[in-house]
Amino acid sequence: QVQLVESGGGLVQAGGSLRLSCAASGRTFSRYVMGWFRQAPGEERESVAAIGWIDGSTYYTDSVKGRFTISRDNAKNTVFLQMSSLKPEDTAVYYCAARERSSSTVDYWGQGTQVTVSS
Repeated sequence: QVQLVESGGGLVQAGGSLRLSCAASGRTFSRYVMGWFRQAPGEERESVAAIGWIDGSTYYTDSVKGRFTISRDNAKNTVFLQMSSLKPEDTAVYYCAARERSSSTVDYWGQGTQVTVSS
């Protein structure tokens, strides 16, 4: 059974930092792209960042470039999202996700972790 388990969310003041972790298990993810999505109340879920499991290529949405860094530890099957210079508009539930490289559809989702940035 595939599981993506997020941790590291919480409450932080504007300008602060948080690191999210996503522990992946249940299959080999070498052919997958791992990503982070977020969904704020009343908003659609949006892609925030992604990383290729093998080649490490990365993607960031414009609003987080220069502030967020996605990385992975292949040995521990874990993906990280380092978030710095956080803004109130970063407040959302953050979800870990996995999709096959050749697909645009997410195959697996985590349960989500709440990030709240106070002004």
